[in-house]
Amino acid sequence: MSARHIPSAPLSRRRLLALAGGASAAAAIGVAGCGSLSREVSGELLASRSRLPEPFRVPLPVPRTAVPVRTERGVDHYELVQRAAELEILPGLRTEVWGYDGSFPGTTLVGRSGRQMVVTVRNELPVPTSTHLHGGIQAPGSDGYPTDLVLPKGYRHDPASGGKQGHGGHGGGMHVAAADWKLSQGAKDYTYPLDQPAATLWYHDHRMDFSAPQVWRGLAGMFLVRDDEEEALNLPSGERDIPLMICDRAFEEDGALRYPSVDPSLTGAPGVEDAYMEGVMGDVTLVNGAPWPELEVDAARYRFRILNASNARRYRLALEPGPREGASFVQVGSDAGLLGAPRAHEALPVAPAERFDVVVDFAAYPVGSTVTLVNTLDEGGMRRVMRFRVARPAKDDSRVPRKLADVEALRAASAVAERRFDFRQTNAGDGTAVWTVNGKPFRSDAFAARPRLGTVERWRFSSDFHHPVHLHLAHFQVVARSGKAPLATDAGWKDTVDVRPFEVVDVLARFSGHRGRYMFHCHNLEHEDMAMMANFQVV
Repeated sequence: MSARHIPSAPLSRRRLLALAGGASAAAAIGVAGCGSLSREVSGELLASRSRLPEPFRVPLPVPRTAVPVRTERGVDHYELVQRAAELEILPGLRTEVWGYDGSFPGTTLVGRSGRQMVVTVRNELPVPTSTHLHGGIQAPGSDGYPTDLVLPKGYRHDPASGGKQGHGGHGGGMHVAAADWKLSQGAKDYTYPLDQPAATLWYHDHRMDFSAPQVWRGLAGMFLVRDDEEEALNLPSGERDIPLMICDRAFEEDGALRYPSVDPSLTGAPGVEDAYMEGVMGDVTLVNGAPWPELEVDAARYRFRILNASNARRYRLALEPGPREGASFVQVGSDAGLLGAPRAHEALPVAPAERFDVVVDFAAYPVGSTVTLVNTLDEGGMRRVMRFRVARPAKDDSRVPRKLADVEALRAASAVAERRFDFRQTNAGDGTAVWTVNGKPFRSDAFAARPRLGTVERWRFSSDFHHPVHLHLAHFQVVARSGKAPLATDAGWKDTVDVRPFEVVDVLARFSGHRGRYMFHCHNLEHEDMAMMANFQVV
């Protein structure tokens, strides 16, 4: 984890808030949703040097679904190869990505609840990796802890410095004990029991110090869990069940991905240039790896599994125009599974790493019309996300039933402990700044909590900025925002929650599945790489 010197660059929105006096200033200049600084910016813009493509000129790609390399004793075995590949992302240009199976997004993995899956990840990249199944309930050895690395062949890792070249340790007081580095040569088997209900998960790189640039280069993919309960609902399926991985990127003039790494080789000093400490946002929206694509649809219901895979950018998704009748989005699932009953929304606020499983009924639009998915938190080209073209009438036997699943509502009285975690930037006192949890940068040998297996705890998150907080292993339910009711879009079992500036978010978290060391952290990936993580031990 790197600490960077506090820059003397022009004031960002967050710095303006800090200088103007914190919470009172936030209210004065419109953090919550009004005024020129109210677009809920969660990072600094990195502009492309290449000519940007016209929107809606390329079709939406759908990542291929992996097939098992073998099945033994009821366990499905898969293999993913992390390798560099050149793809055409911007028309007419070639972009090198680091992808699972050389694709971006990576191959979609589809598992079945209760049926074990083993995924062998082979590393053919020039740097170490660690793969985390985000939202999965798996043992610590398969969780993708940041220091549990898969090394490429011939890579020399120095535990004393954390990297091949020895990048001088970690700044801001962050500490990794030498014994906490777990190294696999060439490949590693990740075991996923999938003892969890149907859900839209995803997998991505989680390497210590370098998650942000390695995800930016392409190390992310979708992971779907199915079960009998979900399939009995008759939700849209087959070609009308489509994952949408939404992210932003910036490009060099020749089409290469642009990112402000201190060391672009990702083998030396970690971190980003000072101006991008708050998070990196690009100026090209990609959906399933394509810039501002278009999808031709039937006049029928579609199920979209929406993932915000951006490093820092937040979205507030809406349809333009909205339907003549009914809601734009009917939400059927959240991060960790189906809702108890569908919820209607006109807009979806989606923080990094959050997922929304929604149904859109294109029968509400005339055949021949177009519908644009937009991000109302932005303007200009970045306001557009993708477009749908309603091409033809079609038979539609799908439905959205009034009841989706049996979802237990956790009660506050069931919590056996209450803990508070404050996410904010801290001045280390030596001219450096570091993103911290409870004022402390990450230590691999320290634990912020020791919850008991099978119990529920109330965790309270507060912040100075936009911090999407993610818990490994534990799923939770949002019960309050600053003492008031949660948002309608907070419903269901979640693993990531958007904690907005000067807000307090209360969740009830259930610690089930496995004992051992896990972590929670901000999923603004630049913040994560700069020490905004903490451990908990399930005992």
